[in-house]
Amino acid sequence: MKAFVINHYTKGGLQLADVPVPEISEHEVLVEVHAASVNLLDEKIKTGAFKLILPYKFPLILGHDVAGVITQVGKNVQQFKIGDEVYSRPSDFSIGTFAAFIAINENDVAFKPKNLSMEEAASIPLVALTAWQALVERVNLKSGQKVFIQAGSGGVGTVAIQLAKYLGATVATTASEKSFGMLKGLGADVLIDYKKQDFETILKDYDVVLNSQDNKTLQKSLRILRPKGKAISISGQPTADFAKTIGAPWFVRLILFLISSGIRRNAKKLDVDYSFLFMKANGKQLNDITKLIEQGVLRPVVDQVFPFNQTNAALEYVRSGRAKGKVVVKIK
Repeated sequence: MKAFVINHYTKGGLQLADVPVPEISEHEVLVEVHAASVNLLDEKIKTGAFKLILPYKFPLILGHDVAGVITQVGKNVQQFKIGDEVYSRPSDFSIGTFAAFIAINENDVAFKPKNLSMEEAASIPLVALTAWQALVERVNLKSGQKVFIQAGSGGVGTVAIQLAKYLGATVATTASEKSFGMLKGLGADVLIDYKKQDFETILKDYDVVLNSQDNKTLQKSLRILRPKGKAISISGQPTADFAKTIGAPWFVRLILFLISSGIRRNAKKLDVDYSFLFMKANGKQLNDITKLIEQGVLRPVVDQVFPFNQTNAALEYVRSGRAKGKVVVKIK
């Protein structure tokens, strides 16, 4: 089958190669990939940014989101059958959606929302699971609370805004002014033009921050929280607690403890909580998200769909930061 691979960490492009169709285990399904979406995580893994915590072996097929059709099931698979339309964020070390087929553990798979196309469905899993695990699982966001979601027009931002509004929160976000109309339509209450305004002078006593920007922005975000407020970062410094949850070796825990010491110290001074979130594959949560999509609570925001042979161009577009919502690769 055709797949886009890397043979080592690189700042260059992916290589189109012929590789074997994956063999499935007794708990896996083989999915014929119809569409995959592109995430900044693909770029970070490609360049080795996460090699300490995700030591992948090469050659490596990238791609973290998939929508497609099951063509084979393992002997112990109970939830799915051949012909089912599904979508997934495969677990770490089982990624590889920039390919014709992928083997996925059934626990990481959910039925595709009936009201979405394959391309729309492929845009959902990673960003929606990130938003869910931050706002529902990690902080249990409640009606009446205030949440600051950075980069509202990005992939995570567009879903997190909708989810936070469904949960009853007041939502503030940053974006360029040209995205304000779209973000109002998604439910954002407070819109801050990051090119002209400083959110730290506008926001105060927020309950939750979902940080997706640089360390300087994260430090400022701590200061807009109320005492005991929570900052969840998906791009800041990983912590030793995070390293422990993924079973990282002791020296990785020590490195992350030292790297994150500054932000943790500042959070303690401000009496707020800081934690790092690296989302996990979870088919059950994805099924809950499917229900919200089919009810019209959540809708995908797809910026552009690229053909499979232009996967490198899709990755470059995501890397540029110009995308509004998600970028998708159509494979079948």
